[in-house]
Amino acid sequence: MLASVSARVQPLAVAARIIMLALVAALTLIATKEPAQLRWIALLVVAALPAFLAPDHRVLGPLGRFSEVVITGLAAGSIAAAADLTGTVDVGFGAEAVLPYLAVPLLTAALRRRPTEGAALLGVAAVALVAGGTLIGRAGTDSPITQPGFLAAGGQWLVLGAIITFAADTMRQLMQPAEPTPQPYAEATRLLTQLRSVARSLPGATLDPGGISEHLLEELRLVAPGDRAAVLSTSGGGRLVVLAQTGAERVDWETTLDSDSAIAEAWATQQPQVASRSQARSHRRGEVSALVVPLVAGVRTIGLVILEADVSSAYPSSVVFDVTGVTEPAAIRLEAALLFDDVRSLATNEERQRLAREIHDGVAQELVMVGYGIDNALATLPEDSEETAEELRTLRNEVTRVITELRLSLFELRSEVDRNGGLAAAIAEYARTLGTSAGLRVHFTFDESTARLPAATEAELLRIAQEAITNARKHAGASNLWVTCTVDPPYAEIEVSDDGKGFADDRPDGRYGLTIMAERAERIRGRLKITPRHPSGTTVAVVLGSPGRRDSVRDSVSAPEGE
Repeated sequence: MLASVSARVQPLAVAARIIMLALVAALTLIATKEPAQLRWIALLVVAALPAFLAPDHRVLGPLGRFSEVVITGLAAGSIAAAADLTGTVDVGFGAEAVLPYLAVPLLTAALRRRPTEGAALLGVAAVALVAGGTLIGRAGTDSPITQPGFLAAGGQWLVLGAIITFAADTMRQLMQPAEPTPQPYAEATRLLTQLRSVARSLPGATLDPGGISEHLLEELRLVAPGDRAAVLSTSGGGRLVVLAQTGAERVDWETTLDSDSAIAEAWATQQPQVASRSQARSHRRGEVSALVVPLVAGVRTIGLVILEADVSSAYPSSVVFDVTGVTEPAAIRLEAALLFDDVRSLATNEERQRLAREIHDGVAQELVMVGYGIDNALATLPEDSEETAEELRTLRNEVTRVITELRLSLFELRSEVDRNGGLAAAIAEYARTLGTSAGLRVHFTFDESTARLPAATEAELLRIAQEAITNARKHAGASNLWVTCTVDPPYAEIEVSDDGKGFADDRPDGRYGLTIMAERAERIRGRLKITPRHPSGTTVAVVLGSPGRRDSVRDSVSAPEGE
């Protein structure tokens, strides 16, 4: 905690307060000649401690600023009365000795872009000035509030405070130099060049959203109690997805932002939210404490951290402060990883579509013309050229087979995971198409959660399933294909089994396909498993994460044989 506090201390703000405290202390001694009046300066030092030690704290920071305003207003009346008694200066100058300190808390609130707090501080300052100017009168002396000098000094600093509060943001914007309008392509080139340099200099795990999320949960385990935790992000079309999760049981977290929950509140306000009920769709019974902390990068919310404990009041303000000290730097790292993932996915999809167009408009059309040429040759052959005709028919069948393979490759290149359909539907569509072309009976078993995996992860799992299904169709000589898809974010398992002849060590194209699948699995931190199937065939499975007991409602489908 001391390390996080020291990292948050702002040297310029501390220096400004110290200088202002020294100034008002010197002016107080000059105006009153009474060292006893320095007790007000001592109180200001105490009120300023939160600004020195915890300027970003949600409670201590504003509380310290309100204390500074109250003490300054009361001190103005006391110091003005003391200066009037000495007869060396008037009441107005006595108030002026301490009133400049009002600018410090008001300017702090303005720089933090808190106009509501600044307006409240002005109101409290006015009340404190009136109170400080009238309380002295109860001791039998003339109240400073009745003297024009005190009223003029107080009014002057209230007006200056209003200018500071409401004009600081406008002045800051006017003083900033106008930024030149960037050229879109030049800006894109610059950013992509920087991204390429970063991607080459950093290890792969550094730009992996799942790995960053898991590391964040490990860090939070050291500063906050909890029985369950998760990191959610908007990766994949704006929907909330689970990037990482810890706990003895798997939880079906609330992933919508239009519900009445701490998740929606934290997202909308960009402030941590504490709740006394679980943030899962199926709420747990008994005592539960939940803490939802938004991951904010700049002005954009990129995700949420959810912590839950099976006790009441597990997350007081001190724990919330420690948690935000961990999540703030992690948000920048996670945003970089998500942006890198998006850029890579966009580039990959664009390349797949480009290849599909080139194959369709190039090689596929040329092969069709070759087929037409063979058909014409067959039609014009003499009747006694049976041997040549048979060779041409064999060649025509081979061309037809290659065209079919190309069409299936085009279908594979253009296949994507629909945002509404989900991963299981995309795999099912591909397996049905290839099964029909090869005369395979395809058997489906799907167990898919209502929650979704990140879009990039779903895309990689689809490609692995496509490669496994294609290998079974091309090389296995199977009659049946079994496809099992289990999705329970962040866990997933895709399994493809056939009853064919199994793998042959002398098939180089098959080994290349396995290498591609292994690389894709490693990219999403998954595990590829290839095992023989009894009594014949092969099972290829990719597993992401670890399974757990699931309490969520499933969209489970088990299709009958032959579909």
